[in-house]
Amino acid sequence: MAKEGVEKAEETEQMIEKEAGKEPAEGGGGGGGSHRLGDAQEMRAVVLAGFGGLNKLRVTRKAMPEPQDGELKIRVKACGLNFIDLMVRQGNIDTPPKTPLVPGFECSGIVEALGDSVKGFEIGDRVMAFVNYSAWAEVVCTPVEFVYKIPEDMSFSEAAAFPMNFVTAYMMLFEVANLREGMSVLIHSAGGGVGQAVAQLCSTVPNVTVFGTASTFKHEAIKDSVTHLFDRNADYVQEVKRISAEGVDIVLDCLCGDNTGKGLSLLKPLGTYILYGSSNMVTGETKSFFSFAKSWWQVEKVNPIKLYEENKVIAGFSLLNLLFKQGRAGLIRGVVDKLIALYNQKKIKPVVDSLWALEEVKEAMQRIHDRGNIGKLILDVEKTPTPLMANDSTETSEAGEEEEDHEGDSENKERMPFIQ
Repeated sequence: MAKEGVEKAEETEQMIEKEAGKEPAEGGGGGGGSHRLGDAQEMRAVVLAGFGGLNKLRVTRKAMPEPQDGELKIRVKACGLNFIDLMVRQGNIDTPPKTPLVPGFECSGIVEALGDSVKGFEIGDRVMAFVNYSAWAEVVCTPVEFVYKIPEDMSFSEAAAFPMNFVTAYMMLFEVANLREGMSVLIHSAGGGVGQAVAQLCSTVPNVTVFGTASTFKHEAIKDSVTHLFDRNADYVQEVKRISAEGVDIVLDCLCGDNTGKGLSLLKPLGTYILYGSSNMVTGETKSFFSFAKSWWQVEKVNPIKLYEENKVIAGFSLLNLLFKQGRAGLIRGVVDKLIALYNQKKIKPVVDSLWALEEVKEAMQRIHDRGNIGKLILDVEKTPTPLMANDSTETSEAGEEEEDHEGDSENKERMPFIQ
């Protein structure tokens, strides 16, 4: 039996290497992208050396992890990049972890090894997973309760774009706000990954009206997914009320700041406002106390008596806290099963904006910081970095200050991504 397990593991390593376009290593060892130094194997990973700007990120080699009891080892093919990753890089979150660390919360790939007591998975399974940090690497280990098999026709880039966006959208719409036929929804950042997931899920319910805000240059690309689309800088409160005098049933807010008060003012009786992010706090490349203070100062003070009198509901949603701090992995697995069923029925499909090599993580982060993406940005672990497009020896921050360009730090220069 042990011999069969070894043979299966060797076959899987050869399959992984073949998919990566590499010849299998002699004896079946040395998975794609890994290097063996003595008895230790190493892998490439994005490392955040300390909180701050883009210059805190580096791709380096680290010891490859091995699965503990109840964990799976996954040979990563693709990783999702989310706005929360920018906030982590800046240290702009509650109780930030210690650095250095490997960022990233979701990935897809192939099961390479199983820890003790793992059931329901086999070596070679195609999976997507949540990871409590450490996703941006060639290999990750994560508890089995955070891992899900993916459909055969789902690509690894789609799978990496699936968990965070669609689970967040589904939970807010159906578990928190109880979306039903004939209701209306306002979603900010409608062109982003969560925004597009919300729009698609709303289309699965009859007669749902979707109001969305987004940068003007995104309107042409997303106009068919949203009923009414407004520029992100417009007075969307008046625009919504011009179309629907009573307002909307659900407001999904990832901005915070003064948008909290605006969102509450737009709610119909029995309506629900859900805060699921605070991207207005991110204005520059590094953490800004002024932006933080301004955003929270602008948040309307909520009076419970007023909520009672107006029959309104205010809620918050954090998928990562629900998974990693509040122990609701079982609930999330049920949601993922429903979402995969919708995917198989061709009712939903992740929107992938662009693919980036690990070495291009800084450029990818800048794109999402600039709100330039339509859908999800993906780190493709096997992608070769695009040749450099700039020859400058220094970087310039948004404040106009030049940042030190470390010798040999060529990955800081601008690259062009693969845009799907």
